[in-house]
Amino acid sequence: MSQQQVQLKVLEAYTRDVGRGVARIDYDAMDALDQYLAKCGLEESLLHLVRLRASQINGCAYCIDMHWKDLRALGESEQRLYALDAWRESPFYSPREQAALAWTEAVTLVATSRISDAVLAEVRPQFNDKELADLTLAAATINAWNRLSIAARFEPGHYQPAKQ
Repeated sequence: MSQQQVQLKVLEAYTRDVGRGVARIDYDAMDALDQYLAKCGLEESLLHLVRLRASQINGCAYCIDMHWKDLRALGESEQRLYALDAWRESPFYSPREQAALAWTEAVTLVATSRISDAVLAEVRPQFNDKELADLTLAAATINAWNRLSIAARFEPGHYQPAKQ
């Protein structure tokens, strides 16, 4: 069973049994998005960096815990993870990662700041059209997961990454 399937089972059980007013949700569509992203061609570590950064912005403790652990399981250094909140001032990220993080922040904060031409100009040299579409989908998907996890009152600390 994939980590997304485990997460879906936990979400389904939680919302069904003790959902604190959250109606039962069919998570198959969310699972399908994660399955697509796993095969889209973007680097797994880049996808998790995007997920972790959006989760930091949204204050989703459950997802921060999950994607921090996923990145550590992939061999990511503590230094890069600790610096992620200040990635613009940190020398630890490649130009491609910096562009992905800038795009993720813009997509995550679209309601308050829109997506500027400057951010698009920063991203374009690093990602082709398909990759940018996939990166946008990754940011949108983690934003949805953050909202679902926060609404369901998921408690951080219990997630364990799949064995690599």
